[in-house]
Amino acid sequence: MRGHTNWVNGVAHLPDGRRIITCSTDGSLRLWDLKSGTQIGEDWRDGNAGTMRGHTNWVNGVAHLPNGRRIITCSTDGSLRLWDLKSGTQIGEDWRDENPGVWSMALSPNGEIVASGCTDGKVRLWDVETRKVIATWTGHSNVVRALCWSADGERVASGSWDGTARVWDVKRGNNILTIKTGHKWVRAVTYSPDSSKLATGGNEENAVKIWDAKTGELLNTLKHDHRVESLAWTSDGKKLISGSYGLIRIFDTATWQQIGVLEGHKFTVSAISLSLNDRLLASASWDKTARLWNLDTNLPVGPPLRHENDLDSAALSPDGKALATACQNNNAYTWDVHAILKEAGLEDLLLIGPNIVSTHTSAVLPHQQCLLLGTKRHSKTVSTSTNTSTNTAHTPLFAQ
Repeated sequence: MRGHTNWVNGVAHLPDGRRIITCSTDGSLRLWDLKSGTQIGEDWRDGNAGTMRGHTNWVNGVAHLPNGRRIITCSTDGSLRLWDLKSGTQIGEDWRDENPGVWSMALSPNGEIVASGCTDGKVRLWDVETRKVIATWTGHSNVVRALCWSADGERVASGSWDGTARVWDVKRGNNILTIKTGHKWVRAVTYSPDSSKLATGGNEENAVKIWDAKTGELLNTLKHDHRVESLAWTSDGKKLISGSYGLIRIFDTATWQQIGVLEGHKFTVSAISLSLNDRLLASASWDKTARLWNLDTNLPVGPPLRHENDLDSAALSPDGKALATACQNNNAYTWDVHAILKEAGLEDLLLIGPNIVSTHTSAVLPHQQCLLLGTKRHSKTVSTSTNTSTNTAHTPLFAQ
């Protein structure tokens, strides 16, 4: 009996002796006919509004659009795709240009342009409304693995497996700064909130490096035991967070001393995403889980969110109530963060001020401006009007 896409962990015979039910870590139960060995009907999935299929290879990035109703994904199948969050269906045709694969993606602060990083070393800008390429930048000689917009939308920073980080002038379309980072592969790049600094992460050297964003001068090096795969700066600029092998580290940017460690992942932390108020962190890992973290205590919130395969991306929605994760099974999932926080008694982690819950949907969060992407992945998100009564805290609302 074939069908499950991960371990089958349980089986039960029905009283008629002709059928069995199986359960699996792929998140489904299935009913089978014993005589023919065939599955009867569709998979049984709790809280799953349907499987959205489209990408034919790893999905490497996801970004929430400001209206909270759509997301964009990118993939090594060479396409970007627009999705409706409520129905889980693709909107329109694939976005394609002449490139063999898209490895990274970042949404502009105004939500109108997507920058994509490609296998051919080029950075492409896409108009969200027309879904067409409006600029192509050349300079990198290998995969563009990471992208980030400056806060004013005038610059884009890119990180490549050619070992360099580059800064691009959006209006003029030219490369205004090239930094030879010392990393063999640049795997993460992010602007500080005031855009005065760039942080890069990579391997060989296994470190976070802090650079002057105008001159390219190296300001500091934060050594790690393993390669650095993901980065995020808090909105006040006071903390820098890094994801590496098993650990998430928090640094004080005034002293560059490590002031916190989040422990729980068993393998590389491929992506991290911060809430608007910097109190909630989401992480994705190649240990097949995503996690939520309370940054007031540096402790996990709820159990791990388990997936069939390794993860390469995680993005919180603008209001923090939904998490989109991208899995190496070519699917994307949406999780009801609000329900998870409610179950844990931590709904206040979404508060912006005294008794004020974020309703922010018009601006783009830093984690959407800088999507630091893994090696194999796909993603999907949920509407902020999620019906939490029909979804458990551990079940994705949508699978793409």
